[in-house]
Amino acid sequence: KSLESLNNAFNKIRTGRAHPSILDSVTVNYYGQETPLKQVASVNVEDNRTLTVSPWEKNLMPTIEKAIMASDLGLNPATSGDIIRIPMPMLTEETRKEMVKQAKADAEHGRVSIRNARRDANSMIKDLLKEKEITEDDERKGEDEIQKLTDRYIAEVEKMLKAKE
Repeated sequence: KSLESLNNAFNKIRTGRAHPSILDSVTVNYYGQETPLKQVASVNVEDNRTLTVSPWEKNLMPTIEKAIMASDLGLNPATSGDIIRIPMPMLTEETRKEMVKQAKADAEHGRVSIRNARRDANSMIKDLLKEKEITEDDERKGEDEIQKLTDRYIAEVEKMLKAKE
């Protein structure tokens, strides 16, 4: 779950190229219900710097535009006819550094949640030992196995971070 969450967080980080998954977190008020954008419109890549959003109902155009502007993605949609075009801003050195900082923060959140899972698993093993359902050797084996899993998943987080940077 931690790796999946981290992957979703990394998808929100803009890289300067247009990619439909950037808008996955945008929800639109559709007849009083918060609905994901991809369920009320099709999102396509027009060119490597522009996304197009084609709503299935024309009356949703202003609502979708407001939802995209209200999202914390820093995008400014422009309506032209029955299509909403979203130009991707150029990456400056400053925004690149901000995005790397954001990616590192997301990776740290992933590491913390993996460590929390390790702590929970270790406490479950200790509880089993207290209730004498397992032996001390089993406890040690279990803790070693949990540590190996933790190390593997943290290495996976590091690999994902390197790929994103």
